[in-house]
Amino acid sequence: MAITGSLMDIFYQWEYLGVFDILLPFLLIFAIVYGVLSSTKFMGDNRGVYVIIAFVIGLLSLRWQFFLSDFLSEIFPRLGIGLAVLLAVMILVGLFIAKEERKYWGWGLAALGFVIFLIVIFQSFERLGYYWSGYGSDSAGLIVLAVLLIGIIIAVAASGKEKHPGKDLGKGLANFMGWRD
Repeated sequence: MAITGSLMDIFYQWEYLGVFDILLPFLLIFAIVYGVLSSTKFMGDNRGVYVIIAFVIGLLSLRWQFFLSDFLSEIFPRLGIGLAVLLAVMILVGLFIAKEERKYWGWGLAALGFVIFLIVIFQSFERLGYYWSGYGSDSAGLIVLAVLLIGIIIAVAASGKEKHPGKDLGKGLANFMGWRD
């Protein structure tokens, strides 16, 4: 039995069936709501109630199907690019910065992640037609510069203080990346 068609034909068929516009956004909202409810445990260990609440919120989110699917189709490709940039910076820091000099790089990477988040949000909303009163892509360079300058000032001010040498400000990210001292 020969397989005819291509992988793109399958994606087109899924698109026609509503997998990308209905099923995947529903599953994403359901999973996020269920995860938040089960981790907060505000109703005890009753998982059945959490499933019902997450299911209802997931279905209700589909009422704004066109906005939700348009928003998700705009934000996630940009988010993927932003995460790739952040990962590339993390790899370069891991390769070229000595272990003892990585003390405050966690804060710098967190600031870079925040800047990437702002750019992704601004560009996604701008693409959907929601303008931010002139704070669109024309001002993205100024926003990045301002955040970087503030980050450098904070890093320089914090580097002079060694009152708690055992408490590293970027310890969470450093542990995550395996940069333990």
